[in-house]
Amino acid sequence: MGAGSSSNMSSPVVISATAKHTATVIFLHGLGDTGHGWAAALDSIKHPHIKYICPTAPTIPVSLNAGLRMPSWFDLMTLDISGPEDEAGIKKATETVHQLISDEEKNGIPTERIMLAGFSQGGALALYSALTFTKSLAGVIAFSCWLPLNKQFPEAAVCNLDIPVLQCHGDIDPVVPYKFGQLTSDVLKRVMKNLEFKTYKGMMHSSCEEVGIHCIDLIKA
Repeated sequence: MGAGSSSNMSSPVVISATAKHTATVIFLHGLGDTGHGWAAALDSIKHPHIKYICPTAPTIPVSLNAGLRMPSWFDLMTLDISGPEDEAGIKKATETVHQLISDEEKNGIPTERIMLAGFSQGGALALYSALTFTKSLAGVIAFSCWLPLNKQFPEAAVCNLDIPVLQCHGDIDPVVPYKFGQLTSDVLKRVMKNLEFKTYKGMMHSSCEEVGIHCIDLIKA
């Protein structure tokens, strides 16, 4: 079981608000990507009052990829949804996300105006981080992902059970199978009151313009 550390993380990519800063979106990338990977897409749908933070995961060995070192929020050991998970790494990465939220709060943004979002492994971390954060957030947008340590829920959920959650998944995703998204939605709906699961016909392990439109609808609220 491998675990990453925030000590070798680079500085996040930040898209500053162009008007009075009243809200923040923290976007978490997928395995092997960086904060730069999503910054351009977010810049194209940005709102003037929102600051976007795109951190880059630490570079660690990933068991699923034969120990190859790459940006990863935590170790991945298998694509089997019931297989072993890097619990220590998931919780350490969650601490990093919670610290980013706390830093924004110290800068004057209420947690209720801070949204978590992410793709694939980053979406998984966004969901887990929201449910284990002790203050209310603005919401979560999770693309093509799953809920880590899902067997620990609903007991592990401490807050944010009534915030809006948009979960998006392509129905032919070959990396994180569509059924993983469905199972995650089933687990989350047992504890979350405002979750919407959207299926994208013909979409693989990626995003699309329609996903971006739904992001805008949720973020601008």
